[in-house]
Amino acid sequence: MDQSIDCLAMRAVLQSLAQAFGQLSDPAILRLLAKTLLVTLVVFIGLGFGFWLALDAAIDRWLNSALPSDYGPAVAGLVALFASLVAAWLLFRVVAVAVLQFFADEVVAAVEAKHYRAAAQNARHLPFVDDLANSLRGIGRTIGTNVIALPLVIVLLVTGIGPAVLLLSVNGWLLGRELTDMAWLRHCGDAPKDNPVSKSTRFLLGTSIALLMLVPFAGLIAPVLGAAAGTHLVHRALSKH
Repeated sequence: MDQSIDCLAMRAVLQSLAQAFGQLSDPAILRLLAKTLLVTLVVFIGLGFGFWLALDAAIDRWLNSALPSDYGPAVAGLVALFASLVAAWLLFRVVAVAVLQFFADEVVAAVEAKHYRAAAQNARHLPFVDDLANSLRGIGRTIGTNVIALPLVIVLLVTGIGPAVLLLSVNGWLLGRELTDMAWLRHCGDAPKDNPVSKSTRFLLGTSIALLMLVPFAGLIAPVLGAAAGTHLVHRALSKH
């Protein structure tokens, strides 16, 4: 029984991803993709610039006597650049999905306009305050869950592959919820009930997108692709109910 449920979940996820991929050429999706990438890039540039200023001030205050005066900004700039690249690699998923939350209505609306026009008429538009709250809750869940998992990650270091499997599983679970909530919150009314997409389906979707984010360049479109796929999964679940 469990095997049949897993097979159904896998088939549903693959179908939704195929449909989402087929709509990537939609102008509305392309505009959303460009906005998401631009804002995400601006966030990382802003963080890197702020870190450079703070590091330059610290070097000027504490290491000024050990370094020539002209070297301080250069050293701070190199360290900040390296730190920004590492942060972009480690935190891209968190920042990109958080940014996407602000434009969630657009990707969901684009999918619904093409595939679910009747259901789209009953959807509600989420105000900015709700989008901000959902984004902050998603960031909080991600940071909190990964912090809780950190001790176990350290223990599993001796296994070699254990930490990667654990982190992929944790973030797959988190992503699956966030990517389906984007559509579900538009249709659940003022008193949200449980997400209608099964936990196994959400986990498979989130894990698929988490793996895609590890692939160079493909990771750039992964959040939008996941949100579109999540919309298909929500509407299929709603049609069954």
